[in-house]
Amino acid sequence: MVRPTLNTSKLHSSKSAVHPSRRDWLKWTVAASAPLAYSLSSAQAPLKHNPFTLGVASGSPNHHSVVLWTRLMPDVNSGQSYFATADVTVLWEVADDEHFKVNRRSGQVVALASLAHSVHLELEGLQSDRWYFYRFQLGDTQSTVGRTRTLPHPEAMVQKLRVAYASCQRWEHGYFSAYDHMAQENLDMVLFLGDYIYEYAGAANAVRLPTGGWVTSLSDYRERYALHKSEKGLQAMHAQCPWLVTWDDHEVSNDYAGLVRGQSGNISFDFAAQRARAYQAFYEHMPLRASALTKSIDGLTRGAEMRIYGQVPYGKLANLYLLDDRQYRDRQVCNKLGGFGSGWVDPDQCAEWLDPQRTLLGGPQEQWLYQSFANARNDDRVWNVVAQQTIFGRRDYKLGAGLSLWNDGWDGYSAARQRMTQSMQTHALKNPVLIGGDVHENWVGHVMADAYKDDSAKIGVEFCGAGITARSAGNSKLAARLAENPHFIFADSERKGYGVVEFSPKQIQTELRVVDDVRQPQTKLETLAKFAVEAGVPQVQRVD
Repeated sequence: MVRPTLNTSKLHSSKSAVHPSRRDWLKWTVAASAPLAYSLSSAQAPLKHNPFTLGVASGSPNHHSVVLWTRLMPDVNSGQSYFATADVTVLWEVADDEHFKVNRRSGQVVALASLAHSVHLELEGLQSDRWYFYRFQLGDTQSTVGRTRTLPHPEAMVQKLRVAYASCQRWEHGYFSAYDHMAQENLDMVLFLGDYIYEYAGAANAVRLPTGGWVTSLSDYRERYALHKSEKGLQAMHAQCPWLVTWDDHEVSNDYAGLVRGQSGNISFDFAAQRARAYQAFYEHMPLRASALTKSIDGLTRGAEMRIYGQVPYGKLANLYLLDDRQYRDRQVCNKLGGFGSGWVDPDQCAEWLDPQRTLLGGPQEQWLYQSFANARNDDRVWNVVAQQTIFGRRDYKLGAGLSLWNDGWDGYSAARQRMTQSMQTHALKNPVLIGGDVHENWVGHVMADAYKDDSAKIGVEFCGAGITARSAGNSKLAARLAENPHFIFADSERKGYGVVEFSPKQIQTELRVVDDVRQPQTKLETLAKFAVEAGVPQVQRVD
């Protein structure tokens, strides 16, 4: 068979390839994401190594399209210098079966050197609610085979959606063995809710140390992503099903807020430039659409938006809202001595705490979300799932009288949280389910109409995940903290893992999976707790 080839002569054009304009950046990025047919300008030498050592991934799915991802890794000892500096054409193949014999399609796509030779193939025209298999090839070397799927048509009646949620995979704190077990869950997709990498140079009592020290430069971020993606279990899980991904703080720097630095040893003098480098690296390593780069890579250096929030309908069963609470937020308030980052705060001693102007999501994202809630009133979907970075409900850590609240999460943006819960009520949002991460602990409970009133109405349910490896404080005071926060019915601050949620038209069932010891490469898995929520009843019940 004659394979379509890709003409990269314009992409190799010398001056613009080195110093591209903003328009060129966007044009090239879009071109590199599309399965276009051209002819090669020159032959590429045979490879002497496997360039697909970071695996494959898929994401950003809808009912007719999905993004297929890989990143080519050059071998610095191979002597093939063109690979490090020039754009490279990669063959892709997609089929209905893992042996690539049924309805096989193929083409080529550009891996841009300026984007670390990452591939973001936006494959269109697929059938809805279907599983597909895919792989890439460069020279005589093939990638591993990935499996992905399209979502049901937005008007389709759907009986089941099975997802896992995960976050917080810190290299120093242990191995990512939870993914070995997640790969056995028969999932439709994964919701990754932030802290895919950590920017630290190390940790006390580290299980293993990351390479490269503190992460600041673009090459630092690229190397840290490559390190995390070297975990075989993580690679295998990416190859199992599509992921919907958002970020939190450690993809840039601990506790940063918008364009305001956080508190981390890797802070550079020009934090805006550092954030731009981090955002570029995030795009390079995630299965995102080119449209996320609203003003191209060049725009990131001037503080332009990288839009990763959005809504995905899953047939008539669910709306999935993926939020971004880092890029647009106001700075945290009432830190001691005006310090950067986060802290525990007594809101009664903080005049800014209830400032109605403060925002966690930013004005445009808030307006989009609340309009989406309004639209959901008429779309008849059973569940409205808000996947976001952190814990939503009030979490008071002061035992007894008074409050001690963490100012980096929704607690620290109380007016913004109240606007969100008010919007849910105003628009009679059906069956809200909030899923979060960030705090390294499992918390399960209720979304209250007023977070400060334990006797206010329950309007939804919440599941906040423990994280893949990142450490937490332990359970010594957990019973007392649960009593202090009765809108939560369960918490655990020791075990690491992920959650699995299965949606049906009548109920959801959530199971908290935990491994026995993240310090070991091989682990055993157990179910920590199970919960159920009936459609139409904002009440979470423990069922085991």
